[in-house]
Amino acid sequence: MVKVRDLGLGFNSDEIVLFKYCSGSCHRARSNYDLTLGSLLRQQLITPAPQERVLSHPCCRPTRYEAVSFMDVQNTWQTVEKLSAAECSCIG
Repeated sequence: MVKVRDLGLGFNSDEIVLFKYCSGSCHRARSNYDLTLGSLLRQQLITPAPQERVLSHPCCRPTRYEAVSFMDVQNTWQTVEKLSAAECSCIG
């Protein structure tokens, strides 16, 4: 449960909404690509640029989203599409 104004989307509302998110490990879903990339990174045969973030494993991400509706301080209903995770899966 989070305040709408804490979502960082610029809405001015005192409402509290349910924000569902994905988390968890995806190590069992690693592919040959992930295993090879991890090995090359450990051996420093691939060196990412300082601003790059290279992940050698799949990550848990939303595969389906839900919209969230709330009333702002002007008593106007607002709906934010694709805000809350409805389903999660290992992506990578």
